[in-house]
Amino acid sequence: MAQTKRALLSVSNKEGIVEFATQLTQLGYELVSTGGTKRTLEEAGVKVTGISDVTEFPEILQGRVKTLHPHIHAGLLAQKTNQDHIQQLEELGITGIDLVVVNLYPFKETIAKEGITEVDAIENIDIGGPTMLRAAAKNFEHVTVVVQPETYSEVLSYLQEGDVPVSYKKQLAAKVFQHTASYDAHIANYFADAIEEEAPAQLTKTYEKVQSLRYGENPHQQAAFYQDPLYKGVSLAHAEQLNGKELSFNNIQDANAALSMVLDFTEPAAIAVKHMNPCGVGVADELLGAYERAYAADPVSIFGGIVAVNREVDEATAAKMKEIFLEIIIAPSFSQEALDVLTQKKNLRLLKVDMDKEKTSDQQLATVRGGLLVQDVDQGTLDDVTTSVPTDRQPTEQEWEDLKLAWKVVKHVKSNAIVVAKRNQTVGVGAGQMNRVGAAKIAFEQAGDHSNGAALASDAFFPMPDTVEEAAKAGVTTIIQPGGSKRDQDSIDACNQHSIAMVFTGMRHFKH
Repeated sequence: MAQTKRALLSVSNKEGIVEFATQLTQLGYELVSTGGTKRTLEEAGVKVTGISDVTEFPEILQGRVKTLHPHIHAGLLAQKTNQDHIQQLEELGITGIDLVVVNLYPFKETIAKEGITEVDAIENIDIGGPTMLRAAAKNFEHVTVVVQPETYSEVLSYLQEGDVPVSYKKQLAAKVFQHTASYDAHIANYFADAIEEEAPAQLTKTYEKVQSLRYGENPHQQAAFYQDPLYKGVSLAHAEQLNGKELSFNNIQDANAALSMVLDFTEPAAIAVKHMNPCGVGVADELLGAYERAYAADPVSIFGGIVAVNREVDEATAAKMKEIFLEIIIAPSFSQEALDVLTQKKNLRLLKVDMDKEKTSDQQLATVRGGLLVQDVDQGTLDDVTTSVPTDRQPTEQEWEDLKLAWKVVKHVKSNAIVVAKRNQTVGVGAGQMNRVGAAKIAFEQAGDHSNGAALASDAFFPMPDTVEEAAKAGVTTIIQPGGSKRDQDSIDACNQHSIAMVFTGMRHFKH
């Protein structure tokens, strides 16, 4: 059998293909190609054989069937060290294929477009491409398979030296199976969404790497940051970093927490976060006032923390932020004057995030050993519930404002969670305690005298009146909590005894 080197080229992404094909011909490869790729090569003056000349069968069904043929797949799957395989190829007049360069119809890119029709989406489901890729990757010891244009130069360098080593062919095969698995996952998710399947029997998710990280939560842990390539909402993965050193694993976790919190506010707001919990939250008519309130809420914990705001950072606010050590500032934009101030700190990370993107119905994934938990993100607000006031006293207008702020914040605090708020800022936060009254005591200790006349929010109901009793001692005058305990009446009675107004929401905000 003649030892003709044959390369099969069929690409949707034409980037670099003419240059790559030209180099292959200079190395003695016969090029076989299909449709659009063949036309591109011919227009560039590259000699190429059409797929129908190899299969001796025309492309049919408007190109839907062209490579699904034994003359192609036998050439891809034949093992060159297997004499039975070689003999069968010779008997059938089939030439083996040594190199496959294929990338797929742009399904992901198609469904990412606005107003795409189901017909357009389905027409961009590639059939022949994945089949060729998988066949070549399965036979990687005998076939070099290339799916990513960025690997063209490295493959060429090996070919110019003689041949591609099997170890590298195996790496290329791994990239193929990762690519086709991701491709199929996008298709599976598209159809799951189309039929509104909430919890499919087999969950397929695919992510693309944004960056490798120096390490994870601790230096001995490896880590990387991935994104959902089709996610259309507000995301750190889409952030533009304007200053500072590379983000770490913990930076990204904290920044995501801060971003999630600030998105709950429509008025100018500033959120200070430490270890994924808010340490200070402030709102005002303008950003400087909001930041000053967030800082004053806990001037100790904000040091080394992360601040997220929902308005452009101006020069005055930037000057205040520059006074202390912050790890990250997240904002929809920064004025040039603010950048001039903040970039004086070379390590301060400035993240510009588009906060006007659509609010998506997110899912939250949590890994457990050997498995995954999936749930909707907690996006519940007071607009989604009918509140009730079971106590004798109703909240005043100002108390209602304080309650609303506390309730917005407590949703983002680790359970058991207590938030104390007063006059457009948090004054005390108790997070992640093993019992609720312990969380309340921490919040009151932080708040000090600011607890007098303040509002308290609890992420879950009171199983006993001890938290109300502590609130009364601290001077709290109004409480918001889900209600629903068998012993609600005990807490209602305690509130009435101390003239505290209490609101039931009927909505719990556990965050474990």
